[in-house]
Amino acid sequence: MPKSELLAIYDSVDSAADAVEGLRAAGFADTAVDVVSGVPYPEGAFGEPHTKHRLYTFPFAGAACGFALGVAWLVGAQVTLPLVTGGKPIVALPAVFQILYEGTMIGAVLFTVLGVLFESRLPDGISLYDDRLGDGYVGVSLNAEDDEIARGRDVLAGAGAVDILDSEGSLLEAAPSAT
Repeated sequence: MPKSELLAIYDSVDSAADAVEGLRAAGFADTAVDVVSGVPYPEGAFGEPHTKHRLYTFPFAGAACGFALGVAWLVGAQVTLPLVTGGKPIVALPAVFQILYEGTMIGAVLFTVLGVLFESRLPDGISLYDDRLGDGYVGVSLNAEDDEIARGRDVLAGAGAVDILDSEGSLLEAAPSAT
């Protein structure tokens, strides 16, 4: 079934939290509901579930890869450049430690940057947006099947939405707000 998206605009945080609670009570999945705001509210302020991430694994994987590349570089240099050093080591330990340290750190940093980009879960495309979200309003976005979208619109309007938008434009001229 095709999916549709709604964006309800609220002028108060409490109304947006009531909308999220109402959508959850109406049977919509947590993954179908998203809260959009220009104000940095703490995670879970609207009753949304805690998002799980694996960002902590990226630096460890990067450090292991960087260390392995450093070892490969050192071993490769010793094998391909057979120097006669008069009984002294080809590569001194302080230089080995420095190269391994730098390889480990650069691997950890690069993988951390890639992990942040991967875990940020950037949107696939342009979804609904309203300029009022940058002015302190709070938006509640709902992605649902076409046959469930009317039920979602009723829940969003019942929570006191100032406006409800879909891909066609505004669906609600001016509902009375809770303030």
